[in-house]
Amino acid sequence: MLIGWRHFVGLAIAGVAAAFLIAWSGIFGIGASSGHWKATDWFLHWAMRASVRTAALGTEVPAFSEGMLPMAAGHFERGCAICHGSPAMARPHSVRHMLPAPPDLKGLIPTWSDAELFQIVQHGVRFTGMPAWPVAGREDEAWAMVAFLRRYPALDAEGYRALAGFSGNQSQAMDRIVGTCNGCHAAERLGPDSLTPRLAWQSETYLADALAAYDKGTRPSGIMAVAIQGLNEADRQALARHFAGETRGNVSPDEDEQIIERGKMLAMQGDPARRIPACLSCHDKTDGNPAYPRLSGQPGGYIANQLRLFVAGNRGGGPFQALMARASENLEEDDIVALASYFAARPSK
Repeated sequence: MLIGWRHFVGLAIAGVAAAFLIAWSGIFGIGASSGHWKATDWFLHWAMRASVRTAALGTEVPAFSEGMLPMAAGHFERGCAICHGSPAMARPHSVRHMLPAPPDLKGLIPTWSDAELFQIVQHGVRFTGMPAWPVAGREDEAWAMVAFLRRYPALDAEGYRALAGFSGNQSQAMDRIVGTCNGCHAAERLGPDSLTPRLAWQSETYLADALAAYDKGTRPSGIMAVAIQGLNEADRQALARHFAGETRGNVSPDEDEQIIERGKMLAMQGDPARRIPACLSCHDKTDGNPAYPRLSGQPGGYIANQLRLFVAGNRGGGPFQALMARASENLEEDDIVALASYFAARPSK
């Protein structure tokens, strides 16, 4: 008897029908308590590694900086340590019965490249409980987490707490909430390349609008989405009022006076030929709109990162975000560096 294509088609249909019949019968167990067969566990991990390796091909890895670490460490404490544990806290006993169980990361991180870690952080892993980054389009935040993870295996409890700041907790007492915010935003934790903003000297209006935008998702940020979860409008208003009333910190000027001077010219005069308006026509004015952020004295790393997000179309915000999107659309990288240096060195008044 000759075996033709009809036999292969019939065999395939029979196989699919048998699979559906087994699934319908319920005899295939899905309980997590029994674990996977060793062959199944091997195959799933092999397939996951192969998928991540392929997805990471061609990924351009940015330069990491110390300024990336604190906000990523704070997010890890709030959003990741609950499953993976941390140098300051072992994995909760309950998650060890998940299938697969969230791994202890210290020995695992060195087995992945930076590009592969980025794929896992940004996109998550199906069928494991590992979620994608809380918001799409914020690759800068995911890269900050990769920078932190690369440092993670060398951290002891003391080093981890120093980076993560105030430990995340579920208390809704305002002093606890403020303490959690200060784990990233306290003036003494901000360096020149910090990606985290200084909140003191901002207006209550701007801070309240920013928190509302994070809550609504109109200003995408996976880190802030987790940080403010559980807060109501009254909590956000109280936080805005608190930080608006804080004393301003000292400013550490940039050393490159030439770059600062170029930033000053852009900030004061703009560049009409390239349709770049003067920043100071809106920002940092004594009688200006309180919904506009104040830029003077902010970390240069934060200002540069926000401008890059605007240029790329990935920065949302409050009611005036469209104005800033148009104002920044023609900025080039050297403009961004100059403006960031100037405002970081400019004293807040």
